[in-house]
Amino acid sequence: MTEEAAPAAKTHPERRTLRWLLGGQIAIAAVLVLIDLAPAVPGLMSPSDAPALDRPTRPGDQTRRYRPRDPAHPGPGVDPDMPRRLILSTVEGDRPTVLLRGAVEPGDGERIVRALEAEAAELVQLDSPGGSVSDALDIGRTIRALGLDTALAPGAVCFSACPYMFTGGVARTVSEDARLGVHQHSFGESTLLPAFLAVEDVQRGQAEVLAHLDAMGIDLGIMGPAMATPADEIYILTGEELVDWDVVTE
Repeated sequence: MTEEAAPAAKTHPERRTLRWLLGGQIAIAAVLVLIDLAPAVPGLMSPSDAPALDRPTRPGDQTRRYRPRDPAHPGPGVDPDMPRRLILSTVEGDRPTVLLRGAVEPGDGERIVRALEAEAAELVQLDSPGGSVSDALDIGRTIRALGLDTALAPGAVCFSACPYMFTGGVARTVSEDARLGVHQHSFGESTLLPAFLAVEDVQRGQAEVLAHLDAMGIDLGIMGPAMATPADEIYILTGEELVDWDVVTE
């Protein structure tokens, strides 16, 4: 009996270790999911208490709530019919103009780059609440390579990743009642996992953003409020800040 019981007794610590490992993984996964969902679920993990996007801003009161999980509908104050991905259309005007409108979905970069290269445009108007950073960077670089100007028309928004498209313009203008805003970004599908388990990916992504802004001639002082503003909020730049940080050229 002693010899038969020995193998069972020998495997018991292994089973206990496996249970601890499994339990630990489940606990970590639960915490990650909760924090990852925090910006999207009201009342979960201390969400932003900033005013909604439809509240007017003034110097010193420029932070507004933003839904990072649904860039096309970041909150009241943005057109509820905003397309879920970028749409390019032509606009009547004094010069050949195209409008890029909608959230930036993964894959939009390649599609929009091809469309811009096929157009005989001189000016790109933007109306986008943001989305995929890498795709926005691709579009911004293409806008600069093609020598195009960028503009925000009255009532337009340019939040989150959108400024990386906007800053690609050679000449850049923002209408008085348009809004351009910045905040922290996540690089990857999860808002937490890259920062928690893949710090190198976040650093690489942030370095790419900094290099892009520097290459576009933007004062990197803009990264101060950007990095200080969490993903579930957006910092709306004042007209003075747009000028001071060279976001606009006229």
